Amino acid sequence: MTATATRKLFGTDGIRAIAGKSPLDPTTIYAVGLALAHSLGTSETGPAEAAREAPQPAVLLGRDTRESSPWIAATLAAALRSAGARVESAGIVPTPAVAFLARTHGFHAGVVISASHNPWRDNGIKLFGADGFKLPDSVELAMENEILHLASQIQAPDPASLPPVEDNPAFQAGYIQFLLAAVPGLSLSGLRIVVDCANGAAAAVAPELFRRLNADLAAAVTLLNTAPDGRNINDHCGALHPAFVAAQVAARSADLGLTFDGDADRCMLAGPHRNVINGDAILLIAARDLKARGLLTGDLVVATTMSNMGLEAALKRSGIRMFRAPVGDRYVLEQMLARHAALGGEQSGHILLPHLATTGDGLLTSLVVLDLIARSGKSIDELTADLRVFPQVIVNIKVREKRPLHSIPAVAQAIRAAEEELKDTGRVVIRYSGTEALARVMIEAESQASMTHHAEAIAEAIRAELGV
Repeated sequence: MTATATRKLFGTDGIRAIAGKSPLDPTTIYAVGLALAHSLGTSETGPAEAAREAPQPAVLLGRDTRESSPWIAATLAAALRSAGARVESAGIVPTPAVAFLARTHGFHAGVVISASHNPWRDNGIKLFGADGFKLPDSVELAMENEILHLASQIQAPDPASLPPVEDNPAFQAGYIQFLLAAVPGLSLSGLRIVVDCANGAAAAVAPELFRRLNADLAAAVTLLNTAPDGRNINDHCGALHPAFVAAQVAARSADLGLTFDGDADRCMLAGPHRNVINGDAILLIAARDLKARGLLTGDLVVATTMSNMGLEAALKRSGIRMFRAPVGDRYVLEQMLARHAALGGEQSGHILLPHLATTGDGLLTSLVVLDLIARSGKSIDELTADLRVFPQVIVNIKVREKRPLHSIPAVAQAIRAAEEELKDTGRVVIRYSGTEALARVMIEAESQASMTHHAEAIAEAIRAELGV
């Protein structure tokens, strides 16, 4: 976590910024492509010399639906090819599709152009290795140093002068086949489902996926927000706004709602009574199911510091331990691998199932949940009925810089006051976002009044010192 906090480019989930502005301007993007190619073993002397020295590395690109994604893809492809790499494109696909395809098709790396749940003006670059896992912090930090050096030395071509990347639809089809094979025999019979694709990457995959699962699609599945225009991604829809799908489930008398973020690497649910069901509840029902089938190694689930105390209590009642990792699915996975855990995830809907995939996959999570419902014969509300959630508030504060919060006297004093009063009846988690210029104040407590009071006190102290 320390290395991530001190970086200039990479956050907890790649590079993310307003498209066209530093550090997501054409020159820096071109430098990213060069640095990635160099890290894969190409020569700086040119494609011909590189081919003689080592096998030509291959890189797979994927992107979401933002209007900036095509020119960013073209810029990256031009840089990679100029440094001797072979580039192919899967087109518009979820982030986990690139991780899966890079691993199964022999690519040396996968690159996803997406800013996930961020507004359409933002975009980002996520990197995966040949094994389908996100690159380690140490590798990204070494790349960052080269990127910053290259960006100060080069002038990137005008993106408008570059040819668009050519997409291969076979990659998208292969990913859909993987999803179907991951949960064999899944039947949607008797279920009415609402699916919110957030006008993002899921919109390119979900219609065909659910058509393959149920030929009578119109009767069983309602697909929403499947018409991206480059600017409507996450626009009052998707996993960032789960109340939308919850209202649609109630209005259509459906059984379940599924909603994804812009790059479809996470999933949230909704029940039939306008109730939003987040990643904590998904972890609970998945953990119990895996334990019942003898697949929950060590009877352990890895969650994060943001997961509700109610999840920990419910898991304990089922004889399951919970370990908290730092926020960020890469850190959850790191702890899962170290502890040989079969399940982990975040409250935001990133669910990690290493026996099925190397990264969080919202569509895969949705199929796992649907399969669990079908096998159990229970509704989503029945499966989560005993999850008693502690009152929780999260306050986001826009900041102009990310100084260590405990080094600021007024902030440290407000945090101490909250911790001393709440003690065993609540939790205080203060952290910076790894993808945005935000400080997040999360307080969980039995007392609503105490929770609100301390959250506002800490937030006000941060605003006074660091606020925009």
